[in-house]
Amino acid sequence: MATPEDAAVPDVERDASGETLAEVRSLGAGAPVLAFDVGGTDIKSALFDADGTAWGLRRTPTPVAQGDRTEVLIERLGVLAAELRAAYPNVVPQAAGLVVPGIVDADAGLGVFASNLGWHDSPLRDLAAARLGLPVAFDHDVRAASWAEHRLGGARAYQNSVVLVIGTGIAGALLVGGVPYTAGGYAGEIGHSPIADGPLCACGARGCLEAVASAGAIARRYREATGVTPDGAKDVIARAAAGDEVAAEIWSSALDALTMSLAQITAVVAPEAIVIGGGLSRAGGALFDELRARLAARLSFHRIPELVPAELSGNAGILGAALRAREIA
Repeated sequence: MATPEDAAVPDVERDASGETLAEVRSLGAGAPVLAFDVGGTDIKSALFDADGTAWGLRRTPTPVAQGDRTEVLIERLGVLAAELRAAYPNVVPQAAGLVVPGIVDADAGLGVFASNLGWHDSPLRDLAAARLGLPVAFDHDVRAASWAEHRLGGARAYQNSVVLVIGTGIAGALLVGGVPYTAGGYAGEIGHSPIADGPLCACGARGCLEAVASAGAIARRYREATGVTPDGAKDVIARAAAGDEVAAEIWSSALDALTMSLAQITAVVAPEAIVIGGGLSRAGGALFDELRARLAARLSFHRIPELVPAELSGNAGILGAALRAREIA
């Protein structure tokens, strides 16, 4: 994970949930590629060699700009790529993988919409290819993460699965017959499926799952109810276990909302497994045992999916980007 000591771009030591950067699982043999996983606050970047080992893995701030951040992002990717190539001159990438949040049309190479990055129909793939001088595989971050979980992680035993990432927000992706189902980039928005009449979601809709049951929402709801700022959702869950009635009510209502959403997915898609990742997945039995029990109690004749912890942690996105890059190298 070494990076040049004189790198122009600073490193982000911990993400918004306080997690440090973890080692990346090997991809196995294949073409050397660059990989970038872009988020609203930080970017993960790495160079994967022919053995599938990640070199120079780092997390750096996503550049800030007024309005559309396309231009500053593409410039930052060029800088990060140049630093990786200079640090590891014996690894010559044949392609790059770029994954981003929001609504993504991977076939057209467009960032259709991302509220936190300001773009609308931005030709990110072609701009990145021109800046990097490489062919670029482009995809949605969670869809790419689900592909990595399917190939390397918790979803590899299942052809039909849903990957659900519960962190500051909630994002999802569907794999049907071992192939991502995208619907032009609009499929998988599980976090913005309605489960109630309120509260108002940042997306502009009301009662979205994300506004009730994401880690960010759980912490926010506790703060609004008590005036006390918790140390994230994990603190609210710990307070609930210790007998805090307000925390217990908020945590139970979040579990109910997640159960409702998983029940709807089960009834419509009938996945063999729902793979859950993100910061909230680290709640362990407090999440998985409760969801299993509540889902079984709500459903009847349905095939109840396996609820499986994601295995690739926060690195699923960059692994997915690298896998996609190898497909076009």
